[in-house]
Amino acid sequence: MKRRIHEEDEVGELNIVPYLDIITNLVMFMLLSMTGLIGLGVLDVSAPKIGGENAVTQQADPNAPKLLLTVAISRKGFYVAGSGGVLGGPADAPAVDATQPPTLPLNKDGTYDYVGLTEMMKKVKAKYPSEENLIISADADVVYDILIQTMDACRGQAIQLPDGKSKYSLFPLVSLSLIG
Repeated sequence: MKRRIHEEDEVGELNIVPYLDIITNLVMFMLLSMTGLIGLGVLDVSAPKIGGENAVTQQADPNAPKLLLTVAISRKGFYVAGSGGVLGGPADAPAVDATQPPTLPLNKDGTYDYVGLTEMMKKVKAKYPSEENLIISADADVVYDILIQTMDACRGQAIQLPDGKSKYSLFPLVSLSLIG
């Protein structure tokens, strides 16, 4: 009998307190890091639409001028194109052609001309005041920060509405695309 009692004494309980400490610290770390990442990763963009609400409104008014405004970002600068062709390029150019000079070339110091892009977007908005859609495409090697600054330049300034919401002054509905 003594032998059995002695064996039961050696088994004892498993101490899980250190394990629970580690799990609690990991959960808190993951929650805090996810909260910080969520605030940084929110962008209001969409994929280009083939049909839908905008297609219905365009069909309702066939006399309204149609514009498929596209801003392409390349290593040479910005190519701004509409349904009539590349602005500043040949009238029959339907898409971005890397052999043609860009609509807005790089500045002399090698930076992108965001101020010039905003001014060009203001001119386009003056001709097409009801247009809100814009497609931005970029080369594969374009840095993410350049894409975001281009998007900001094309959207314009944020205007506060009476209901407390804000709206961009130029082209608020931005879609992202790839240069094909």
